[in-house]
Amino acid sequence: MSITIRRATAADCPRLMELVEELADFEKAPPGAISNTLEQFTDSGFGPNPVWWAFVALEDDYIIGFGLYYIRYSTWKGQCLYLEDLIVTQSKRGLGVGKMLFDTLIQETRDRGFPRMVWQVLDWNEPAIAFYKKYGASLEPEWVNCILAL
Repeated sequence: MSITIRRATAADCPRLMELVEELADFEKAPPGAISNTLEQFTDSGFGPNPVWWAFVALEDDYIIGFGLYYIRYSTWKGQCLYLEDLIVTQSKRGLGVGKMLFDTLIQETRDRGFPRMVWQVLDWNEPAIAFYKKYGASLEPEWVNCILAL
């Protein structure tokens, strides 16, 4: 298996959205939970004012995973890289693809001069939690997610 990692391009967006749908299924999201459109997704990453960036993992020029991030700001800690999604298609999990993507994102965090990378993981996703703990990541259970839908 030959895997390559590269920066995402606008042409990758249809496949990335397919993987987002796969992630939603894995995370047991209710039907219709994804309201983002391909057009919005593509414009948000590659339009005149991009708000996200991503790396893709390819096997034989086919995208099998990606890590998507944006810049987050804390009044206490300054800027950081916020990892929104890290997904490897189910049939390719356990082969080191996630590690390759995660290592690339760590390097991107360093290259941008950020002191940290932040993300969320579902409390029942034991394989992901174990993966992140191997890196020495701290999990902060005292924080509660808040969402205001408008």
